[in-house]
Amino acid sequence: MTGISPRQLEEALRACARGIHHLEAGTSLLIDCGSWLHREDLTSRFITTGTSITDGGALLASLDWEAATAALHAGELPASSGERRMLLLAASIAGGIPVSLGDTLPGIDHRNARLVVSAVAHAAGLPDRRPETDKHY
Repeated sequence: MTGISPRQLEEALRACARGIHHLEAGTSLLIDCGSWLHREDLTSRFITTGTSITDGGALLASLDWEAATAALHAGELPASSGERRMLLLAASIAGGIPVSLGDTLPGIDHRNARLVVSAVAHAAGLPDRRPETDKHY
């Protein structure tokens, strides 16, 4: 995926997910955790881009959640434990990929735990009511 910055890719992924709560939530979780869109081993193999025919040719992108998690499990997509957890959780929310919460949630840092809680609420169609002043994590 040459010539597309992580920021452009982020916007294209969000545009493609727009209006589908669980897809928005999982996509945002993957984006907000901060590392995956900067990794060519993910972006070049598992993200497809195209242009919108209804929105003036806006860039759209989608992630093949199933293929990405299969590569992760097969050791073809090396990741830290935190990156691994966040990809698995995002794939479960967005793509319906089964994940053991008992194995995946322990060890997540405070920032990523907040992102997961927010993603679950968004996927359920609930507003994020966490006060902006909630900085004690």
